[in-house]
Amino acid sequence: MNITALPEQIHSIVEKRKAQFSQYDGVKATAYIAQNKDLVTDTVISLALGKNILLKGPTGSGKTKLSESLAAYFGQPVHSINCSVDLDAEAMLGFKTIVETDGKTHIDFVEGPVIQAMKNGHLLYIDEINMAKPETLPILNGVLDYRRQITNPFTGEVVQAQPTFSVIAAVNEGYAGTAPMNEALKNRFIIFDIPYISGDVLFEVLKQQSILQDGTLLRQFVSLSRDLTTLVESGRLPEEASSIRALVDACDLALYIPPLRAIESAIAGKLDDEREKAAVLNTAETWFA
Repeated sequence: MNITALPEQIHSIVEKRKAQFSQYDGVKATAYIAQNKDLVTDTVISLALGKNILLKGPTGSGKTKLSESLAAYFGQPVHSINCSVDLDAEAMLGFKTIVETDGKTHIDFVEGPVIQAMKNGHLLYIDEINMAKPETLPILNGVLDYRRQITNPFTGEVVQAQPTFSVIAAVNEGYAGTAPMNEALKNRFIIFDIPYISGDVLFEVLKQQSILQDGTLLRQFVSLSRDLTTLVESGRLPEEASSIRALVDACDLALYIPPLRAIESAIAGKLDDEREKAAVLNTAETWFA
């Protein structure tokens, strides 16, 4: 990741944490390339200080990629929660189940991602946190504030988080199916805006993440992304049209099929409105005619 020099104390915390979790294998991710270099530095410092961070940005802007890169930078395992209207306490904290041991049955508790992350001092990633029903998340208030603890309603156990535990949450405001975040919940996070990436930064991201390596074609896709982002920001296209994830898909396909067909399937095909699909394809034709 493109990190500027860290303060000595923060660098020491990062190195100690890497050593602490050195026994874990597989905490890897491709480096996140930020439009604003300070973004990565500031999120690293926040996590090193034990803060919870909220990544706020449009669809496909790289929120999940940044969280993966941060976990890899610290060497910490990550436990994930994917929010939806169906999210409940069991999905977050765990559930009871009947198990058989030596021919005898008994009730056991299977710990969920929140309990596992707290007990082990790992990171907890909550994706699209504002997709959950507002009444579901207050159970995490004590986890997210200075107490760093929760009383498990299923077992009565009081769980205290280890010092290295932190929460990374992602939010996409204004997306279909989302609700405004409760202020009490939002106040428990340090908030970082994740902007659209563009220009040379986007070019480097496409080179890193796509199997397409033709520099000329990649530059054309960067130009297409710029134009689609302009249409999104003016309200003429939904955020999905400027998703970097979708752009990478189009680039991958363009290695083997004509770019316009790739864009039709990977970007325009994800939109429901026929006029929006036509707008994407008309824009693409200016670069790939």
